[in-house]
Amino acid sequence: KCLSCMSGNYHVQFLGGKEAVKPLTYPVAKPPQFISKEIDMEEEIIEIINRETRAWDTQNVELFLSIFHHDMVWPWPPSNLDHDPITWDLFLGKFNYERWKTIYINFFNENRLIHNNRKIEKIILSKENDGAFAVVDIDTLWENKKLKSNLHWMGRVSKTYAKVNNEWRLIMHTGVLKY
Repeated sequence: KCLSCMSGNYHVQFLGGKEAVKPLTYPVAKPPQFISKEIDMEEEIIEIINRETRAWDTQNVELFLSIFHHDMVWPWPPSNLDHDPITWDLFLGKFNYERWKTIYINFFNENRLIHNNRKIEKIILSKENDGAFAVVDIDTLWENKKLKSNLHWMGRVSKTYAKVNNEWRLIMHTGVLKY
């Protein structure tokens, strides 16, 4: 029998499978002492998500690239309505610091951020505390400076993290999907 069950955006933790800790809300306040290790890990995931958000907000390429695992791959759907991964593509390929740096410098130079709203819906940690994924709802609107056209990322993303040398790194991220 399954010891835990997820429903909606509730995060359920079990203490030895006996009783549930109250569902968490985000951002996480200072945790009670008896669940501090799990909450500390969750706060680390919240920090890397917030770091990514700050990088988009400030268009700081170095900060943005600091979140990625060297084996990062980022599949992207043609639109936020294309849920079937058979239609997705790998526009960026595997993470390459110099190539991705050039791509994002160009992107930031060509586009102006109108707004960037993000809400963490769920975080799941592996029982070994070396892997995690987060579900984040985003609404990010860019305007191309030259063309005056908009690029709107709106929907839900899944971010997968691996702990490497005591640091969390983003190793896989789905493109934006609308649910």
